[in-house]
Amino acid sequence: MTRRSSPSPPRAVIRAGRSSGSSGQATVELVALLPLLLVAGLTGAAVLAAQSAGEHAHQAAQAGAMALIQGGDPRTAAREALPAGTRSRAAIEVHDRRITVRVRPHVPIPGLARPLTAEATAAAGPAP
Repeated sequence: MTRRSSPSPPRAVIRAGRSSGSSGQATVELVALLPLLLVAGLTGAAVLAAQSAGEHAHQAAQAGAMALIQGGDPRTAAREALPAGTRSRAAIEVHDRRITVRVRPHVPIPGLARPLTAEATAAAGPAP
């Protein structure tokens, strides 16, 4: 006896990939997201620059107070405690035995430098 095989059912064809409209939508979404990513990146850079300016101002004020305690020039000590690139953006004031240092951060958006300016004050204690 011969055995007949029954015809196999048709197979479904599965296509790998996307439908024709989804690649265009992904491109539009990416283009719409790029400005948001740029703003987030610039904001992060501004925050880091402001934090760095605060640290530099604090260290320079401490150095100025230490110099005043030791009988040195507090302005020179504070200026030398700042990194070379920061010195042009710093203001140092000495009032009695208090040293105040203001440092404008180097930010990618120039209008943000003034509001993000860091200030630190150190006191050299009572007069000897």
